Amino acid sequence: MKSFRESIINLIYKTATGTKRMRMILTPLVGFIFFCIVLLLIVASFYLDRFLGLPEFIAQPLSIALSLPFIIGGTLLWLWSAGKFFKTKGTPVPINPPPKLVTDGPYAYSRNPMMTGLFLVMAGIGIFSGSITLTFVMTPLFVLMSILEFKCIEEPELEKRFGKVYTAYKEKTPIIIPGIRKK
Repeated sequence: MKSFRESIINLIYKTATGTKRMRMILTPLVGFIFFCIVLLLIVASFYLDRFLGLPEFIAQPLSIALSLPFIIGGTLLWLWSAGKFFKTKGTPVPINPPPKLVTDGPYAYSRNPMMTGLFLVMAGIGIFSGSITLTFVMTPLFVLMSILEFKCIEEPELEKRFGKVYTAYKEKTPIIIPGIRKK
């Protein structure tokens, strides 16, 4: 009997390699669900800060100056990464990926630069708002959960779809942070 994890991997693989019509129908829905999860984490962080009576950990205008590099850099990295997918006729949504493995641009330095960009933006929003929960709890928790999902679901699906090409890419390219490589 297949495990739940294998079922999800097979579903993503079947959809990613299936009909264009089905991918086009599901892409906005899956993208919207992901956006809502991120938005929910941000809003929940602000609520928890207020509920727990946590003070802003950094005051303005310092919070603005410290957050802008995170927000701008993360947004630019996300857009650059997503643009690479769009240029190869794919989307950032795993069920409607590019037909070939993208290994140039930001993907030469990180296997998941879009998520790295999102992590930076979330941390930047946390710093900007002075949210202890978003900056120090939810963003690191989201990073951990994203890495687990990537390692347990997305990477096995990519290996199934691209085989040895992905395995070789995975061996030489760090998962999230450029410069941190497996030995």
